Amino acid sequence: MSIRHGLLALLERGPRYGSQLRTEFESRTGSTWPLNVGQVYTTLSRLERDGMVVQDGEDEAGHALYAITDRGRAELRSWFENPVDRTSPARDELAIKLAMAVGASGVDIRDVIQSQRRHTVKAMQDYTRLKAQAITAVEKSGARERDEVAWLLVLEQLIFQTEAEARWLDHCESRLIRLSATAATAVTAAAAEGTELAEATEATAPPPVTSARRTRR
Repeated sequence: MSIRHGLLALLERGPRYGSQLRTEFESRTGSTWPLNVGQVYTTLSRLERDGMVVQDGEDEAGHALYAITDRGRAELRSWFENPVDRTSPARDELAIKLAMAVGASGVDIRDVIQSQRRHTVKAMQDYTRLKAQAITAVEKSGARERDEVAWLLVLEQLIFQTEAEARWLDHCESRLIRLSATAATAVTAAAAEGTELAEATEATAPPPVTSARRTRR
């Protein structure tokens, strides 16, 4: 998530102060990625350092206002025009967890998958209910409220994401079942081959040599 570019997008609509930016950011994204004021002001300081925003006086309540610069607008246009880089994906905790669960002592990876699937399906159901509410809000406003439309888009992304995660978990479970069956078949085949080899060896072995006793005359 790019807080930096999100704040620039909000500032393009006019000067704002820190807590106002936080409120508008969370309203636009439905508080899916909550911010604290410290994050906002830290990001504003870095944007100011990089020449993308400047302090623009104060409002009537004494809040320090920030405004976007031409350099900030150019950065924002570049962000909108260029695709999000997927060649270096962000770390995914679930993928890491399953990778580490493979062969881990005392861990049944199938239990990990089933537990996550229950959570993912519940999250998907919750997002779907929120989507219904968001659609109602958009229809009432006639799609004029940008925050409502933006929240609907975020919700739909979350729904698609959880649907994909549920399918991936199903795939992981099926993959493990197939691999387990293949390994069991290989073990059985190896055991059968060993038995056949032992029987063949026993069948072709020469009879044991017995020593004849000499009789004295």
